[in-house]
Amino acid sequence: MKQKNDISHSELPLPRYVRDVLSKHNISLPSPLGEGAGVRLLALQSHRYPDIDMPYLLNQLTGWQTARTKLPSWAAKENIIYPPHLSMEQCSSEHTAEYKAQLVSRLIRLSSLVTNSPQNEQSSPSVVESATLTPREGTEQKGRGETFCDLTGGFGVDFSFISRRFERAIYVEQQKELCEVARHNFRALGLTQAEVVNGDGTAYLHQIDHVAVIFLDPARRNEQGGKTVLISDCTPDVLTLEEELLEKADTVVIKLSPMLDWHRAVDELNRLDSVVREVHIVSVRNECKELLLVLQKTKGEMEATTAVDKSLQMFCVNDDSVVSYSLRETLGVSQRILSTAPMAGQYLYEPNASLMKAGCFSLLTARYSLSALSLNSHLFVSDEAIDAFPGRKFRITAVSSFNKKELRHSLSGIDKANLAVRNFPMSVAELRKRLKIKEGGDNYLFATTDAENKHLLFVCEKIGM
Repeated sequence: MKQKNDISHSELPLPRYVRDVLSKHNISLPSPLGEGAGVRLLALQSHRYPDIDMPYLLNQLTGWQTARTKLPSWAAKENIIYPPHLSMEQCSSEHTAEYKAQLVSRLIRLSSLVTNSPQNEQSSPSVVESATLTPREGTEQKGRGETFCDLTGGFGVDFSFISRRFERAIYVEQQKELCEVARHNFRALGLTQAEVVNGDGTAYLHQIDHVAVIFLDPARRNEQGGKTVLISDCTPDVLTLEEELLEKADTVVIKLSPMLDWHRAVDELNRLDSVVREVHIVSVRNECKELLLVLQKTKGEMEATTAVDKSLQMFCVNDDSVVSYSLRETLGVSQRILSTAPMAGQYLYEPNASLMKAGCFSLLTARYSLSALSLNSHLFVSDEAIDAFPGRKFRITAVSSFNKKELRHSLSGIDKANLAVRNFPMSVAELRKRLKIKEGGDNYLFATTDAENKHLLFVCEKIGM
């Protein structure tokens, strides 16, 4: 998920509507336009311009300011119209939308290989081999005659990126206002293959014949506006629709809350058959953003002859880092636990957010020359630096028990530090108060519990990015 857009915020043009209104009424905004400064200024001056639809103007300016960081390629388009705040808050970022587009490109390419290859042709790459490729390696070409359908269109960010891979793309959204915004924006983005349908996604599913890919991003808020994380609490309920979804599409991609228990989600969706083929845990800047599940119906004998491995494939993504593995790879593998006391001069590792969510800690000790500090610490130690480790890396400068004398010696000269706790009985706030350490600086402290149930404090300095 490389950041392709290098346009600076100051170079992005104001939306044409905003610019035209400001010009017509001779309104000036601060330059450079600070975050929220223009909105606050306009709001304070709204009584001077009774003929301006000020809520709409403010919404456009606020949406554009959000898009400058979240959707820079959209913010660079003068004719984009922005939706209400909630839709902007819930929509995908450009990074995650592009990841999904690359994922779908790979999936339709593999589907084509399975469908078109002779059963005994040995020269074609097997689906097992191809499935381990990162989505970024998929083709950018459109699927020939393929149709894509997004049943939960929303603002249309995911649709706009994924649809470029298809000759026909159908956007379904029940809110009329969002459909009007999407229709306008798709034209501004040059998506001539896009069809906008104002209607209920479930009802539309009942009508369609067959498509290559169906995408769903179920609403994760209840009637009271509170967030939900269970599949059954989302709208539409994909558990109820699962069988029909798999009948109507070769591949179903479901976007779910990052708070969801992916093990439970897979178990629930696999209640009829092993249809969940891939789980993608996607993080941006080490913050888990979304969970993607790829579902494909069993195709009987074809799968046996094309060597499809039905073992679930996992993809742990953090920015440009992708760790992929099969659940079969983790069977019977235990974490290697550090057998000697950790010491200064060794290296400490914290897996990225996606790996933490996946819980594949035994895999890390199998793939890298390091050992877990304890079974539940989720911190790892090595004698030599491992630059390729997918997470934060530190050099240990001191290791202390919580004996007061030891702590004073290890923390000598340190009045502020970045503090984290892992498998430790105190919160960060409680421990910071006890240690009398301020937040910030170049030192990193990790409070944890080792394999012998001893509480330790690691004093570290960060290495690498």
